[in-house]
Amino acid sequence: MRKIFRSKWFKIPFYFFLVSFALIGFFLTASYAAIMLRLTDEGGSVDANNRYFSGINSQYNQSFKEDISKVTFRHHDALHRILILNSYYPKNAEYILAAYKKGMDEHEIMRMIDAVDIELKKDKRYMADVKKHRSSRRNFKRQYTHKSAFEWMNIAEWGVFKEAVVKDRALIDSVASVTGVEGRLIVSCLVGEQIRLFNSNREAYKQWIGPLKILSVESQFSFGVTGIKEHTAQNIEKYLRDPQSDYYLGKKYESLLDFSSGDPASERISRLTSFRNHFYSYMYAALFLKQVKVQWERAGFPIENRPEILATLFNVGYIQSVPKKNPRVGGSTIRIKDKAYTFGAVAYQFYYSGELLEVFPYEKKKFDWNEIN
Repeated sequence: MRKIFRSKWFKIPFYFFLVSFALIGFFLTASYAAIMLRLTDEGGSVDANNRYFSGINSQYNQSFKEDISKVTFRHHDALHRILILNSYYPKNAEYILAAYKKGMDEHEIMRMIDAVDIELKKDKRYMADVKKHRSSRRNFKRQYTHKSAFEWMNIAEWGVFKEAVVKDRALIDSVASVTGVEGRLIVSCLVGEQIRLFNSNREAYKQWIGPLKILSVESQFSFGVTGIKEHTAQNIEKYLRDPQSDYYLGKKYESLLDFSSGDPASERISRLTSFRNHFYSYMYAALFLKQVKVQWERAGFPIENRPEILATLFNVGYIQSVPKKNPRVGGSTIRIKDKAYTFGAVAYQFYYSGELLEVFPYEKKKFDWNEIN
């Protein structure tokens, strides 16, 4: 037996497996330490267009009053602006016109148009036409494209995402009904999380995301289709039951995330990482949005009509949710086909793009507060 143990045929495999298990143990320990120390948290960045977002928000706060002459002006202005956009990006104009025909609020129609303006602010011809806009019958000669004005919506992966998220429509509608958070707002946060994972060069995309047209479920540092971190999930649960918290939503919400087993930690991860049922991924996301909305409203800085700020906060977490007069749009940087975007900007562009409008429409209110005590 000693000869066998001393032989190279025994020693080489033995030491190979010994070193392999040691490395695996080191990796798991390091990963656990990183999560506990929050080294994996994303600090985020401020979007380059933040001042444009702030300017637009100020414009609406000052301009829209209960005055019939101003409403009529905005009504005419919206139609004219849609006509201009149609000469450049008919696809985006079609989405906005569809929202207009559905009787969407004039404020939101103009915000949809402004979202395109921010993206096309460097297009001198388009911006010149916007500034002139003297007649709604003007003949525009610019060669148009059937692509979207939002460049990242022209990639093949975006088409895959749309098919995948439609499969979850019933789940998202259910969460929206229970929480009072608009389904489209929930999807805006989902878009920011998923689009950076929908990279056609990744093996996961090639093997199953693309062919099966399904959403990517994260299971390492962030969890589920909406990328909820474990400590964020724990805080969402805690604030639901804490009447003294600035995030408290009312007694009716306290039991929404109750556990059915004696092992909350395992059940929590199981909920969020389920490949077949994404209900809790959407539930945690919706409750977070509602909690920070309440926090800012109580502090005197309402952000209900700013999906770009809500999405930014969703991305950076509670620690950076500090109510103030001029919040900044940003979050983690997302690279799509070599172009950098921020999480908040991607969510904003989707929200006001008109994409998937027939599945996730704009509601009269992004948040329903009738059930809050």
